[in-house]
Amino acid sequence: MKPTEILMNEHRIIEQVLNSLEKITQEAKSNGRLNRGHAEEAIEFFRKFADQCHHGKEEDRLFPLAHERGIPQEGGPIGQMLLEHTVGRGAIRKMDVAVPAASEGDAAALAAYLQGAREYIDLLRAHIQKEDRILFPMADQVLTENDQENLLDAFKEAEQSHEDPETHAKCLGIANRLAEYYGVPKAIA
Repeated sequence: MKPTEILMNEHRIIEQVLNSLEKITQEAKSNGRLNRGHAEEAIEFFRKFADQCHHGKEEDRLFPLAHERGIPQEGGPIGQMLLEHTVGRGAIRKMDVAVPAASEGDAAALAAYLQGAREYIDLLRAHIQKEDRILFPMADQVLTENDQENLLDAFKEAEQSHEDPETHAKCLGIANRLAEYYGVPKAIA
């Protein structure tokens, strides 16, 4: 398996939680308040799995090597992906700040949460498509077989080096609990 295939499998899990986040927002609109537990679990997933684990592998390992092999960063696809990672973190912060009051029914906080969620969902869906269809195929073309093997090792090392070695499993548990609750199809990873 190529490192980009691992990242694409992770994209399917992220999309699963994006689908759950859409259901969380629909429920909040109907109820006039946010399900705090589910909102906090989704934020935890996006911070730990999507950002720390997934984006961490891209930013710390794949992107630097792909750039070294000739894929442009400034003004190129890598720079755009890095920018989108930063924008996504801002949307997560917007949601996180709004959760306590939105879960109490505060209309302004709920609106802020819903806006942050919409921004994040739209951004990540487009972002994933760009990586799957453009950047990852480009990376696969420029990376040698040795590069691919070294990246696989680096990905394994990255997943084992978290403060909590169970982070990945915990995040998958969150993804599946939310999917079950909201009737969202589960990703096959």
